[in-house]
Amino acid sequence: MKTTAFTKTYNKRVVLNLPELELPKGQITAVIGPNGSGKSTFAKILAGIERADDRRPVLSGVSVGYLPQKSFPFRMSTEKNILQNGNDPARASALMKALGIEALAGQSAKKLSGGETARMALCRILMRRYALLILDEPTAAMDMESTLAAEECIRRYCDETGCGVLLITHSISQARRLADQIIVLHEGKLIEQGDTERVLASPREEQTRRFLEFFGV
Repeated sequence: MKTTAFTKTYNKRVVLNLPELELPKGQITAVIGPNGSGKSTFAKILAGIERADDRRPVLSGVSVGYLPQKSFPFRMSTEKNILQNGNDPARASALMKALGIEALAGQSAKKLSGGETARMALCRILMRRYALLILDEPTAAMDMESTLAAEECIRRYCDETGCGVLLITHSISQARRLADQIIVLHEGKLIEQGDTERVLASPREEQTRRFLEFFGV
């Protein structure tokens, strides 16, 4: 899948100015960079939640699933929340078990903790097949055990469906564990893109090197 080049401006300030990007099917692409580099805005524009400056879709003819940074529950049980995105009780049960929330299936989703809500929302988005799945900090509210279980589910989903996954993350360790390639954003611009281990081990750009050094990489 290839995106078009685009810009995004807020209050006369260009917050994103990106070239065409290749998001390979069957691979996980992690997007990293400092706060304010445009990661979440990038995700919203790809998902069609926001529009680029020229108002044209950045992706055309592609089914896109989008999990925003802030998860939300509908006023119904955990299981019914998950089934809103696909009427497959067996799959819903398997996902809940994989993410450790099967005991909460009948509980009101409004009573879930932040981490439980995040796991419920991930189950819900993984119910359907997409050409591109966009996940914005999907494990930010989870503890380490839940994070590792979530990562396993994401990788399995990618492998089984052959979809492309775009993962917005602040965790360099998570990018290393999950991603096939990395995109680095800095001040709204793409400064580096490449194989995960290559980018982490031998960054070509000074801004990338400084960013990674801050996290001890």
